Amino acid sequence: MQNLFNHGVAITGSGSAVPATALDNQTLTQLVETSDEWISTRTGISQRQLALPPESLTTLATEASKQAIAAAGIQAEDIDLILLATSTPDDLFGNACRVQAEIGAYKAVAFDLTAACSGFVFGLVTAAQFLRTGAYQNVLLIGADILSRWVDWQDRRTCILFGDGAGAVVLQANSSDRLLGFALKSDGTQNHFLNLGYQGTTEQITPEIQVPTGKYHPISMNGKEVYRFAVQKVPEIIDKALFQANLTVDKIDWLILHQANQRIINAVADRLKIPEHKVISNVAHYGNTSAASIPLALDEAIKQGKIKPDDIIATSGFGAGLSWGAAIFQWGK
Repeated sequence: MQNLFNHGVAITGSGSAVPATALDNQTLTQLVETSDEWISTRTGISQRQLALPPESLTTLATEASKQAIAAAGIQAEDIDLILLATSTPDDLFGNACRVQAEIGAYKAVAFDLTAACSGFVFGLVTAAQFLRTGAYQNVLLIGADILSRWVDWQDRRTCILFGDGAGAVVLQANSSDRLLGFALKSDGTQNHFLNLGYQGTTEQITPEIQVPTGKYHPISMNGKEVYRFAVQKVPEIIDKALFQANLTVDKIDWLILHQANQRIINAVADRLKIPEHKVISNVAHYGNTSAASIPLALDEAIKQGKIKPDDIIATSGFGAGLSWGAAIFQWGK
């Protein structure tokens, strides 16, 4: 990708955190009419981690951030900007500032970015723009969600899917540009297929005035339509990002998709003709962790020694909005 400002981007450190409590498929059969075989066959999920008090989005994001900063070889006070991609903050006004305080990044400006399951990829591209213009040198990008707060545990269409977690990366200004290409898309006409909508209850404050109260419905999803959307749009957006990067599919070392469903991951890899040994998946252990899923899978693969410096990674996030995006990057400086 052409770099107009002669400032490159490198992703230099990663970290992750998940709650301590696991909920496996067998336990879910006590809540709704389902089975381990039904869940694992259709989703690839065997268990998910649930955040229980005193765990919170802040604690998970903080732990992932500390790991990423240490892995990048810098200090918290070196961070110029914190982007927190989340749809489930502890504070509806924004959670990034709380993470800033917890890690001691006293120089950093911090704000939340909401794009649901696409949040990490959208955040990656947003962070890169601040680095490419030379405005900042070190950016902490976090993807974190606690979707268990917003699940109807009697709805077997959704309660089997979602888990909680956090992942983080550090992006730094670099002499060469390691974010090779990206593409982002949104289609609000399909918003009704996956949402967490406002619940229209009211409170009577005077005889003449009824004020809406701040409540939300649980997660609502049309699984068939979301599946159809993902298997069509994700290969297309990855192709567009590869075109931006002037690369072909065979140059990809690793494919890391949003961990929504193993069937989606397999279908996208098949359409792109990416072999199974290049596909990173941990959806079986964590379920759909929304904005956390890509950095969580990335960090796990790095710690396992799979991803090495200079490896080319294709990643794509997709989900509510509806929104989707892809990025091609090389790991490390």
